[in-house]
Amino acid sequence: MSLDVRRARRFAAPATAAVAAAVVTMVVNPTPGASASAPHASAKTPTAKNVIFINGDGMGAATRQAARLHLAGMGGQLAMDKLPTSGQLTTEPDDPKAVVTDSAAAATAWATGEKTYNGAISVDVDGNPLATLGQQARAAGKATGLVTTAQVTDASPAAFFSNTANRSAQDEIARQYIEVSKPDVILGGGEDWWLPAGSAGAFKDQPAEDPSEASKGTKGNLIAKAKKAGYSYVSSADQLSRAKGGKLLGLFANEEMFQQRAEGQGDVYSPVVGLSTMTSKALSTLDKNKKGFFLMVEEEGVDEFAHSNNGTRVLQSMQELEKAVAVARAYVATHPDTLLVVTGDHETGGLAVEDTDATDESGTGISAEDGPFSIRGSEKSFYIDWTTSGHTGVDVPVTAAGPLSDRFTGKHANTYVYDVLRQALTRR
Repeated sequence: MSLDVRRARRFAAPATAAVAAAVVTMVVNPTPGASASAPHASAKTPTAKNVIFINGDGMGAATRQAARLHLAGMGGQLAMDKLPTSGQLTTEPDDPKAVVTDSAAAATAWATGEKTYNGAISVDVDGNPLATLGQQARAAGKATGLVTTAQVTDASPAAFFSNTANRSAQDEIARQYIEVSKPDVILGGGEDWWLPAGSAGAFKDQPAEDPSEASKGTKGNLIAKAKKAGYSYVSSADQLSRAKGGKLLGLFANEEMFQQRAEGQGDVYSPVVGLSTMTSKALSTLDKNKKGFFLMVEEEGVDEFAHSNNGTRVLQSMQELEKAVAVARAYVATHPDTLLVVTGDHETGGLAVEDTDATDESGTGISAEDGPFSIRGSEKSFYIDWTTSGHTGVDVPVTAAGPLSDRFTGKHANTYVYDVLRQALTRR
């Protein structure tokens, strides 16, 4: 990437005033793609009225294979496998201390087209804020939204709608949502970050299932500020179903929308509202914008349970991700001007799919085998073998459908996602 291109993508500090100017500039005069394999625009370049971008956090090729066997069977296909275009993305960050990415650096690459250090939310390696796809889509007149089973202010969604040098500043990220980037739909967990310490909301502090959870924001009552800014606030499935259009904020848990503990010791994947339900609501809400929309959807459970080497919960999370992809595919079927992209930010756990073999080492701890897991429609089964409790640097698969989806054929850096999505969202 040339120095000129890098400079064209940066905002100047302070962030708030410069963000608005930089976003408008980049939408009116978009910069060339950053990667060597970036798509080349022309007068006939197709555009997409809508973009749905789905992240299976921590989902690598073997994760998809395990889910395919368990949910679709041998010879079967997942909904995400049925998308007509497929390719691979590399994932390494630009970090002086790491060769394997975290979710923040990976999502920043998607959202801005620049690689950065682990922990950074849409700032470059020098800490300068970068223009994001969410902000650019809004400046182009499109509705925007995010849906996740993590905290709505967690790293992946945050990278599309905020700028901060430290992913841990989730209350600051929430403030930026309401005051700066203003997504029309915000659905997921993380109520603790929207309320000051000592002010419990719909979900009580120190719940029995996890006493460490409690309100901890430092930016005031951001839920009240969101309501004042025109958002309808919901915290249950019933409230979500009854919400009528307009700007929508839904927080359905203190933190993530599931409980992470060692397998069989209180680990639970049972969100108050399923990812597919949130996705459907987001689509029906954003669809009202005549200029189209950008929606980011994330299933966080794949990553979090893989960190615990918990194959049972990973497969449950993959099943809910599949349902959300099915919802998105159904929307694309009736809205062919929609680009749908499904991928993962990185792989977690070093997951391998193995045959049942009593002579193979099973190990203990992070090298333990997990299973057996059933294969749909078969008497056979498979094991999952874990090699780490962290992330790995393997390539991740990407599948896509709709305008410009063919650009994802082949192998690309994760920054290439930005190049394609920006073209799809920028009407010519």
